[in-house]
Amino acid sequence: MEKQQTVTQAEWPVMEALWESPKTLMALVGELSEKMDWSKSTITTMVRRMCDKGLIVYTTDGRAKIFAPGVSREEVAAKETDSLLRRAYHGSVGLLVSAMAQRNDLTKEDIAELYAILQEAEGK
Repeated sequence: MEKQQTVTQAEWPVMEALWESPKTLMALVGELSEKMDWSKSTITTMVRRMCDKGLIVYTTDGRAKIFAPGVSREEVAAKETDSLLRRAYHGSVGLLVSAMAQRNDLTKEDIAELYAILQEAEGK
């Protein structure tokens, strides 16, 4: 089954929990029902669908299934970034950075980090 790196907004909390560490369904229910106020059936359905999509995989330990991410945070973040750039900025990184700079969202540290990233990319 091909992995689908696109994670819906509702699926992010599940992925965040599993990127921390693999968990049983009951551990996920305990964590997400408290954090998100979701019912056991909602979490169970979401986990099943995410397994079908390849976002989550599991191993069996006795009777318990241990769920883990089927995709890395980096894969998902790259897919999300590409999607945002295409949809909102017509694929232009310059337009994205310009929008952030015009809103004064960039700190001096952010600007220094961008310079370092650009210098490294230029050297490649």
